[in-house]
Amino acid sequence: MKILVINGPNLNLLGKRDPDKYGKLTLESIESLLVQTFPEISFSFFQSNHEGEIVVKIQKAESEFSGLIINPGGYSHTSVAIHDALIECMIPKVEVHLSHLAQREDFRQIMVTAKAVNGYISGFKEIGYLSAVFTIQQILNKDV
Repeated sequence: MKILVINGPNLNLLGKRDPDKYGKLTLESIESLLVQTFPEISFSFFQSNHEGEIVVKIQKAESEFSGLIINPGGYSHTSVAIHDALIECMIPKVEVHLSHLAQREDFRQIMVTAKAVNGYISGFKEIGYLSAVFTIQQILNKDV
């Protein structure tokens, strides 16, 4: 099984950025946690602060990966382009947010991209990524 993990804008700043909301781990630490926790899975990691690069990565995902985990960061609330790319990508997709969006600002309550994935996980910091892998495994094994 191969899973693509896409992280959007500002997630390259994890470890420095408000640890109460986003946790204390760096993006690299989260990636290592995934690899160590699920050694049987081949992961590919991608981070970009540029919307178009994320769209291109999503468009190519279906031909190479069994599942997709995406944390679109702030683009979750604004990007119709990422939403549309996710709609066309026919592999299991789980959106992850480190912070608890329901407890955040009003503008974060609108989740454009979450409507285009199988489901989303919010508020569990790095545990959300682990949960997303488990969820993709279940979808693929049980055709949920």
